[in-house]
Amino acid sequence: MSKYKCVIFDCDGVLVDSEALSNGVLVELGNHYGAKLDLSSAIKMFKGCSMNACIEKIETLINKPLPEDFESQYRALSMEAFKKYIKPIEGIKEVLDQLDLPFCVASSALEAKMRLNLELTGLLDKFEGRLFSCYTIQKWKPDPAIFLWAAESMGFKPEECLVVEDSYSGVTAAKAGGFDVFGYTADDIHHQLKGYATLEFDNMNQLISLIKQAK
Repeated sequence: MSKYKCVIFDCDGVLVDSEALSNGVLVELGNHYGAKLDLSSAIKMFKGCSMNACIEKIETLINKPLPEDFESQYRALSMEAFKKYIKPIEGIKEVLDQLDLPFCVASSALEAKMRLNLELTGLLDKFEGRLFSCYTIQKWKPDPAIFLWAAESMGFKPEECLVVEDSYSGVTAAKAGGFDVFGYTADDIHHQLKGYATLEFDNMNQLISLIKQAK
């Protein structure tokens, strides 16, 4: 029997394969304003960050403020990209079908973005009523507040929950809240999670057995 009673999933990069798409849009827009980014460096810099943090980092690079409509430009372009190209993380549908514990999603993204991407990938019905967005509480990872809120709402203590994350800030948030956290490393190209999460795994099909084996 697993030690866990609930699983809290991050969304981008754990449920939906959106990191390259969203960061690609940030690269395109940021470079339009002089940031001189490439996709690899952008993923390392922005993965798991709030939109405000991403904007601040780009403004630091270009040493001037971005236009006030930068975020709305980003939202429009990224929505177009998601509608054309978004896919579920390989193996996640099978995981959710087999998982015999309560589960939810806790993300730094807007709830509207979560809903769109989960709907486009056929996953929304798995999470209806159990979507937790940092925007609702106005606290972002690495602050643990989003995971604490999700756990309490689901009716569990942090030590009873497992968080599944793919970003350094997400793992930091989970650890700060007293959660065990499994780091999904399939796209951890900069090895930011190595030795940092409770354990790391690179194939979503491994998750069910890892949960069952946890002591």
